[in-house]
Amino acid sequence: MNNTYNTTTISQFFLWVGASVSIAEIVTGSLLAPLGLTKGIQAIILGHVIGATILFLSAWISANSRVTALQATRISFGTYGSYGLTILNMLQLVGWASVMIATGSIALNGISKELFAFDFQALWSILIGTILVMWVLFGLKKISRLNIVAVTILFGFTIILTSVIFGGGGVGTVPDATMKFSTAVELSAVMSLSWLPLIGDYTRHVKHQKMGTIMSVLGYSLGSTFMFIIGLGGSLYVGSSDISEILMASGLGVVALLIVLLSTVLTTFLDSYSAGINFKNFVPRANERYVSVLFTVLAVVIAIASSVSAYEDFLYFIGSVFAPLYGILFADYYLLKRRHIDPQKKWSWQSSLLWLAGVVVYHASLKYPILLGHTLWVLVGIFAIRIIMMTITERVKGTSKAQLIER
Repeated sequence: MNNTYNTTTISQFFLWVGASVSIAEIVTGSLLAPLGLTKGIQAIILGHVIGATILFLSAWISANSRVTALQATRISFGTYGSYGLTILNMLQLVGWASVMIATGSIALNGISKELFAFDFQALWSILIGTILVMWVLFGLKKISRLNIVAVTILFGFTIILTSVIFGGGGVGTVPDATMKFSTAVELSAVMSLSWLPLIGDYTRHVKHQKMGTIMSVLGYSLGSTFMFIIGLGGSLYVGSSDISEILMASGLGVVALLIVLLSTVLTTFLDSYSAGINFKNFVPRANERYVSVLFTVLAVVIAIASSVSAYEDFLYFIGSVFAPLYGILFADYYLLKRRHIDPQKKWSWQSSLLWLAGVVVYHASLKYPILLGHTLWVLVGIFAIRIIMMTITERVKGTSKAQLIER
């Protein structure tokens, strides 16, 4: 076997558990607090089942074809089409990385003010960025064992946090707030969608394709569900969605600092590393580590200069871009059996216009509560339309050929 494919199943599992154990996941879970504990957990589980199913379908394409997630989009969108999607994905990656660094630095600063009267949020962002650069320069293969150790330690910390939150007996409701069940499902599913154009960058390296893909998705989905529930319970326990308040109310002190720092680095590493991989879709000979380092520096600058107040809108942006995109790709790859990347195919206006229509429909539908959330139905709707369109196109081509033969 080609020695490029050398990532073990267990390392993939821990890599994606590490990706899920993040402040962003806890913060998103805290947004669901108005539903209360029982309905909140139901929405979290349902959303993650939907997200995990979609995530597996994406991860399997790269594991089976041995191409990156964005290279796989050339099947449906052509070479130039994949460039446009790569640009959108890199915007998502820099957005995610800056959000992760910003939320991490806010939490670290809030905790350090309480513990040590130290108030310097920008310095925390720089510290996170510095550790990230070191992580990136080590490379994916070298940090696999370190990642397993870090995730194990981090998971132990979150178990302690969970016992404090749910053992306190103070879990109630958040007053004067509204949250539709469908919206909660949507937020839970969209978090998984944010990894759609990334997970294939890692599953393409797995030794054992099927099991490596399953364990990657399972690692993320289980960890993310757990983090969402911690955020939900913590918000109900404290009566606030402020992550610093949740962590400080747990009484963990310095341990809370370590949870935030380690989780931020582990998750944001995947965004930074994938940015380098994505850039190679434009410049195949580019050094992905150096690109990742530059990307990380940019994310730190944005995190220091910007606000995370539009976080929920950012999640919806991700859903609007990637739900219709993968509806088209899944239809082509799984049902229409179009699995070959044609180097002569530069652009597909048909795919691009259908994708754009899906983006518009997604945003328009956000005004209305939809059972099981918007992501699933937009993806399924675009999937069905794609099949109908391609079936009609093939029949028209077949009819035209027959008429030419008759002449």
